[in-house]
Amino acid sequence: MWDRPQQLNMLSRALFGLSLLLVLYGALHYLVRLPAFNLSVVQLETVPLNVNSAQIEAVLDSELKGNFFTVDLEHLQQKLEAVPWVRRANVRRHIPWQLKVTLEEHMALARWDKTTWVNQQGELFQAQISDKEIAEKHPDFMGPPESVFEVTQMYFEFNRLLTPLKQTISHVSLSPRRAWQVRLQNGMLLDLGREKVLSRLARFVAVYPQSLAAVQGLVNYVDLRYPNGFAVNMLGGNMGSGNSGNAPQGDNENLAGGNVAGTMKNHHI
Repeated sequence: MWDRPQQLNMLSRALFGLSLLLVLYGALHYLVRLPAFNLSVVQLETVPLNVNSAQIEAVLDSELKGNFFTVDLEHLQQKLEAVPWVRRANVRRHIPWQLKVTLEEHMALARWDKTTWVNQQGELFQAQISDKEIAEKHPDFMGPPESVFEVTQMYFEFNRLLTPLKQTISHVSLSPRRAWQVRLQNGMLLDLGREKVLSRLARFVAVYPQSLAAVQGLVNYVDLRYPNGFAVNMLGGNMGSGNSGNAPQGDNENLAGGNVAGTMKNHHI
């Protein structure tokens, strides 16, 4: 090789290029760690509603390492998203030598199985609502663990259909056999079963003004699983039976549990 000048020139140029890269890397490594690039400001761009500001400050104090160039933004975002009520965090660099933090908070929609919370997107999250009165205003959801998103979407559909009745929902439940029940704020329990759930509810809402509106405070339970009508259980009196047709086979499930006392009245639709 030593008697081949062309190859020697190529090798020397390669070594020179590599040395130059190492020098530049070392210089850059030194420069980005100069005190001049230390972070001067961390700006929180959203005003926290439920997020505890002290917890955010604690995360920044413990996890904010490095300067404007070397700070690990992904790591910092992950730590911020572990703070209660924080759904998503976005951290970005902003010249001169600042970080800007944007937080998206969970918006509590309902309590799930009385142990945790569901947000507007149908996601579970852990948090505490200190005001008991505010906490109790949220509806309760129940169902299999994997059904959180489905129950949330059905809640919105139920609410939409119930708008003409001017009634809000206090409880939505989905059984392991996929039977639905909805309890309204006035105490009325609607048993929707497993089939044609939305059409059954829409049918009930359509006839409600002419059937139950006048006695709504006395209605305890409404069985909507009949093909041509529904059965009503009134508070007080004895259990009766009706002739509006049998509930569809395989759709006869009572999620409420226990006996329902009252008088059964049948309404054809």
